[in-house]
Amino acid sequence: MRVLLVYPETPSTFYGFRHALRFISKKADGPPLGLLTVAAMLPGEWEKKLIDMNVAPLRDKDILWADYVFVSGMNIQKASFKDVIKRCNELGVKVVAGGPMATIEHEEFDGVDHFVLNEAEITLPMFLEDLKSGSPKHMYTSSKFPDISLTPVPLWDLLDMKAYATMYLQYSRGCPFNCEFCSVTMLNGHKPRTKSKEQFLAELQSLYELGWRGGIFVVDDNFIGNKKKLKAEMLPALIDWGRRRSYPFEFTTEASINLADDPELVQLMVEAGFHSVFTGIETPNDESLAECGKSQNLHRDLLGSVRFLQRRGLRVSAGFIVGFDHDSPGIFEQMVNFIQKSGIVTAMVGLLNAPPGTRLFQRLKSENRLLNLASGDNMDGSMNFVPKMDYERLKRGYREILENIYSHKQYYERVKTLLREYNPQLKKPRRVTLQDVKAILRSVWVLGVVEKGKRYYWQLFFLSLFKYRRKFSLAMMMAVYGLHFRRIVDAIRRSSLA
Repeated sequence: MRVLLVYPETPSTFYGFRHALRFISKKADGPPLGLLTVAAMLPGEWEKKLIDMNVAPLRDKDILWADYVFVSGMNIQKASFKDVIKRCNELGVKVVAGGPMATIEHEEFDGVDHFVLNEAEITLPMFLEDLKSGSPKHMYTSSKFPDISLTPVPLWDLLDMKAYATMYLQYSRGCPFNCEFCSVTMLNGHKPRTKSKEQFLAELQSLYELGWRGGIFVVDDNFIGNKKKLKAEMLPALIDWGRRRSYPFEFTTEASINLADDPELVQLMVEAGFHSVFTGIETPNDESLAECGKSQNLHRDLLGSVRFLQRRGLRVSAGFIVGFDHDSPGIFEQMVNFIQKSGIVTAMVGLLNAPPGTRLFQRLKSENRLLNLASGDNMDGSMNFVPKMDYERLKRGYREILENIYSHKQYYERVKTLLREYNPQLKKPRRVTLQDVKAILRSVWVLGVVEKGKRYYWQLFFLSLFKYRRKFSLAMMMAVYGLHFRRIVDAIRRSSLA
């Protein structure tokens, strides 16, 4: 059997860092971990190829090579996902579809021969068994949550690692919280399931032996969902593993803000090599937090939590949302002030949308406020429901936030705040590579000569060089990120928010 695994193209958004990746000659931030894991579950004697359309084009001859095309993706990739299916149909090649988007919205996709939905550890073996007997069904689903300690090491051999800035790994699935707008618990459950420490370290070792060095994103729904096991087993083992190999990786992950309540856990993460964390702050408005069930963010000093994490060695990135029912026109200024004071440079602000299957979707449906299915991109200026605030005022306020926090002046001020607050715990001096030198030279030319706002770049350049020398590379990386964010804001301004 010949199987082609296809990862659809992702449109340019804040999260993809497409404009920043060009400075380091990379094509994508990270690989399609789900498809690489599925590939490892397929029979060993099958021929397998992977095409990540963010890295390489999908050609007709690639499709025609295959007996089956396996395609998986997320909501934001819907347009490309549908195009892949259409091309396979036209060429007469069978399509197997799975992943989070297909699981939630499979009714949206015509032309799929077989849906393998929910988590592949359960449904893929069912499909393979029926395929072997010559009677595969159209759809495979399961309401069970598998034991992911049985999940195999991803099939890294299918990957061109040089095309990526970061490698992705997963330690756990599921989240103990239940935010109204989030589909995680519907897909992966409330009870976090973890891999064993031996299993996770085996995956790390496989990357180490293939020569990977640098960034690894642990792409969990909430890395600290099972704090007890993290502190007692996983992190001590990871600290020992990294120490014996001179800390080859720099880790980042996603975690809820209550991480700041556990100094011991923060310290262990930093000792293990974690240097940054993405968290969902969503809004500084307590009424909106209560509305969406974000209990972990309520009744706390959010600014204090961010500062605590950054001073202890975890640089904070965060997601923010406007458009809650309890948001008043004052939320726009409140959001800007919070982001500026926090020193969160990579602040991803989006308009609220209701993904299918979420509690928010069901509530808005019962209130007859739904308009259509969400696009999957909460930063494209669209909403799939009727908000309580006037829609035009909401869109205008959203644009005001973006144009403010990503203006040259405000953005570079936040980078300076980060340099003051962030206390990185470096395990060893970072070796300067040729890629680093090229990136710095490109930033000097593009940001210091060509682009508007160059004076802010040079102020940051010399400030970090002379006052924050240990953080110079971080400052330059943040400067490049700023270019990416401004390009995305410009695109949003030209489109639906124009």
